[in-house]
Amino acid sequence: MTARDPEISSELDATLHARRELGPEYEDELVEGFLEKVQGRLDGTIDQRLRRQLAEQQLQVARGGGSTAPGDPGFGERFGFAAVSLVLAIPLSAIGVVNEGLPGLLVAWGGIVGVNALHVGRSWARRPQPKKDDWA
Repeated sequence: MTARDPEISSELDATLHARRELGPEYEDELVEGFLEKVQGRLDGTIDQRLRRQLAEQQLQVARGGGSTAPGDPGFGERFGFAAVSLVLAIPLSAIGVVNEGLPGLLVAWGGIVGVNALHVGRSWARRPQPKKDDWA
């Protein structure tokens, strides 16, 4: 349905013409009938869009795209974050050991684990939780 849908426009013209012929006493019924037609048209358009989005999400999952939630990081982002963390762990561990010994190493690895835990926690928090009626 576009902003200037010819079918809705003709329905509105017909409703206005009928109102002129029948008079204001039938106005409520005419407006109600027109609104029911508009609502039916909107429902159809919304259903079509939802079906299209669902099909696109299912296609993405079938192609191995993983989760389809908008804020949920996919496998690539999680893997990349973990890989960068491990690569940076080497020089951080060396710096910690050289400067402070075992306590420095523990602080460096505590920071690495903490950053990764925050990243995992954020991705879990963004996941949509299924509603109870989704499984019914």
